[in-house]
Amino acid sequence: IPMHSYRMLLIILMTAFFAATNAYSSETINFGTYTSDEFQNYWYSQGAEISRFKLQQSRYGEIHDGDAVLVFVTEELNRATQVKADRPGRQNVPVLKLNAVRKFFTGIYPYSIMTSIFAPINVREYPLPLKITSSTQEWCGQVYTQMNLGDGEYRVRSHSYFEEEGDQNFNLKKHVPEDAIWTMIRLAPQNLPRGDFFVIPGTVFSRLMHRALTPQKALATLEPFDGKSLEGQSLVRYTIDFSKEQRSLRIVFEKDFPYRIQNWEDSHRGLRGMNSKALTTRATRTHTIMNAYWQHHGNKDRASLKKLGLAAREMGGN
Repeated sequence: IPMHSYRMLLIILMTAFFAATNAYSSETINFGTYTSDEFQNYWYSQGAEISRFKLQQSRYGEIHDGDAVLVFVTEELNRATQVKADRPGRQNVPVLKLNAVRKFFTGIYPYSIMTSIFAPINVREYPLPLKITSSTQEWCGQVYTQMNLGDGEYRVRSHSYFEEEGDQNFNLKKHVPEDAIWTMIRLAPQNLPRGDFFVIPGTVFSRLMHRALTPQKALATLEPFDGKSLEGQSLVRYTIDFSKEQRSLRIVFEKDFPYRIQNWEDSHRGLRGMNSKALTTRATRTHTIMNAYWQHHGNKDRASLKKLGLAAREMGGN
């Protein structure tokens, strides 16, 4: 896409961004502004933004140490097929893609979880992601969920090794997916839902907790947060309370562009609901690099893992 097209998209994006209101916030948050050149330079000139988080994951009534990695990168999505475009064309939509990865051990066996969100940069025309996928692998088996946005609803396809979940195909009304919050923070945080709203629970939470992927009412707030990011920037905290699940998701991110996520907490009861104690998954950002990782796939490139704080775990250390 020519540079002038990117600039036009960014103008549309910022128009929607500054038109949003704070009708439901208890305290007004004035997010920092940015120019189209700043957006272009950060998201199109330096490769992907890759961040490593120290992860403490709740599972089976305990907390398990691990790593989370958020990879934000721009690419083009074919609007018709909703897959990555192989060639330029009018049917393509520029998106900010998030690949969110978690890895941790529960006892003897490992978990590997990945969620992908494809959020159009033009948030005025496409306020919600066009596609969301998630998968979980561990020694018992694997599960996979895919959501594709159509006319007023998400088409959901779900596969699981559990008999009661099995293979499913169904549609969901176009409410805000919890998974969309992560890219919304990076593209237009002023547009985050505030107050009471209906949300489609996160695909990973729903599968780990064996919950139906059903929209539910939630309450969201946005407020200043003490402390600074790794880069020394001021922070805000976005909280979603799910009363039905007795769950609270809290995401802390920078108030100014590029709105990097600094940490998150997810508190809820375990698989047995009211009969289990509440535990909190925590993730804190420790490293961030800008890297065109798709060009660095040789054995010699493994040294770059040190820059992400992943060298010891990924290279066989302690």
